[in-house]
Amino acid sequence: MVGETFTGSIFYSHVMPAILGFLSIILICNGMMDESKKQVIIGVVLFFSAGLLPFIILRAVLGV
Repeated sequence: MVGETFTGSIFYSHVMPAILGFLSIILICNGMMDESKKQVIIGVVLFFSAGLLPFIILRAVLGV
């Protein structure tokens, strides 16, 4: 049980934010270059969710 919780917490605290942050930077850059406000807004929302979602998800995974 401890090993599974530790693996899940590593994924949600390190891997997922990096992937979401990378995708959000690509969306922001692409939206700025194409002058597409929709892509920029999605990129910004995704960037903030990459920073905030681990705190919400880890509370549920770790049972705190």
